[in-house]
Formats: sequence, structure tokens, C-alpha cells
Amino acid sequence: MNRASFHRNRSQFRLGFWLLLAPIVLWLSLLIILPHVDMVLVSLRERIASRQYGFSLDNYTAFFTEPLYWNTFVRTAVMSIIATLMTLIIAFPVSFYIAKVLSGRPKIALFILCLIPFWVSELVRTYGWMILLRETGLISGALQWLGLAGQPVELLYNDVAIMIGLIYTSMLFMVVPLVTTLDSLDNSLIEAGYDLGGNGWQVMTNIVIPHAMPGIMSGCIVVFMLTLGNYLTPTLLGGKDSLWFTEQIYTQFITRFNWEQGAAFGILLLILSSLIVWLGLKLTKQSFTRVMS
Repeated sequence: MNRASFHRNRSQFRLGFWLLLAPIVLWLSLLIILPHVDMVLVSLRERIASRQYGFSLDNYTAFFTEPLYWNTFVRTAVMSIIATLMTLIIAFPVSFYIAKVLSGRPKIALFILCLIPFWVSELVRTYGWMILLRETGLISGALQWLGLAGQPVELLYNDVAIMIGLIYTSMLFMVVPLVTTLDSLDNSLIEAGYDLGGNGWQVMTNIVIPHAMPGIMSGCIVVFMLTLGNYLTPTLLGGKDSLWFTEQIYTQFITRFNWEQGAAFGILLLILSSLIVWLGLKLTKQSFTRVMS
């Protein structure tokens, strides 16, 4: 191959590479980077007069100086962390059973059963829980029929209802990475652990969980971010007193038409949630590239 042919083929390869890369670059630029840059610019504006704006950090300082905003975020973050941990506790045994115990058609069938609830929208699933938990719902009726309650029981509009809805809507995003990671665990390693005298708890803590840690952290990151940014479930199941941070953002944008404050809250939600994820990775000694690989 002569030099001219080599350079021509190299140019064609580069052109093909950039053509293949163009869709993802456009997607990241138009739908993620540019909207966030614009949101940052909006959050730094201060409305001086009609259609006149100046530069200000007041929208950010308001978050830290107003107890309602800060306390609402802390409450949202704590409940999201609890929901993530509870989702992990419920999803791990199910994922282990699917990945290491079942095989063939039963394995596929159970995995499909985990997928079925997510074939409908989150709104429909949330309304389903409202039907179950409301004062005239099935659970309240069952409690009265069993004699455990003398009158209708209202199970909606509290933190327990919010937690149930968040765990239910996030379960699949924990199960999938766990099943994928546990599937890659060689069964001979588990058998070797038992052959060397280990019991079930020792095998789980020394072999299974360390191997599944990337999947655990991947699922926890996705569930935490989805839970923290969830608006529909806390609002419907928690009512007007849910005190969820995304509701504060919605109020600033839609109710008060204060786009500057709403944009600042959105950026702060992104920054603070990213810091929590980073802290979780550091505490578990996991790298982001390994978790997402």
C-alpha cells in the first residue's frame, strides 16, 4: 500500500468514525449540555425590571438561608437514601434467586414477572397504589373484614405511602444490574467456599457480595437519582404536605413563575445529588468507571 492510499484510507476511517459519533454528540449537546448551560445562566439572573436582568447569586443564597428549602432537600435526600437501601434489601435476594438458583424457562418467567409492572406508565402504577391505600381501598377493607380495624383506615398521604411507591417504582432498576452482575459469578467459586468450610453467611459476604458490588453500586446510583428527582409519586402518595424538593422546583417554575429560583434549585439538586453519589462511591471504595462498565 503506497503512502497516498494509506492517507486516503485513514481519512475515510476518520470520516466514518465522526459520522458514527455524530448522533451521540448531538444528543448529548442538544438535550443535556446546552439545557444545563442555559439553566445555569438563568439561575444567575436577577430580575431588575420588565425584561431587564442583572447578575446575582441571590437565587443560590436563598436556598441556604431559607430553612424550608434546605430542610426540604435534606428530608428528600434522607428518604431517597432510605428508599435506595430498602430497594437493595428487597431486590438482592430476588436477583440472586433469578441469577443463581433458577435456570431455563423458570428463570425467564420470573424475570418477566419483574418487568410486567413497568409495561405501564408510572402514573398508572401510582394510581394503583392509591386505590389500594385509600380509605375505601382494598387494604382498608381487608383490615375491617379481618376485624383488625373498626373503621376505614386512611393509609395515604404519609411517609410510609411515599416509601412504598418509591420502592415499587424503582425495583426494576435495582434488579437488572444485580442479575447481570450475579450471572457473571462462576458457580464453582461458591462451591469452593462451601468446600473450604464456609457457611452461607461467609460465602455471601466474602464471595457473592464483593463480586456483586459493581452491580450493587450501579443499581443504587440509578435508584437514588431517580428517587431524588421523582415528582409524581411523592406528590400523589404524600399529598400537599409531602415536602419533596422537586415539588419546590415545580412551585417556583409553574406556580410562582420564578424561573430564576427554579433553575437555581435544579442546579443545586444536580450538584448536591452528585456529591452524595461521589461520597457513596468513596465509602464503598468503588470507581465510577468500574460501576458503570
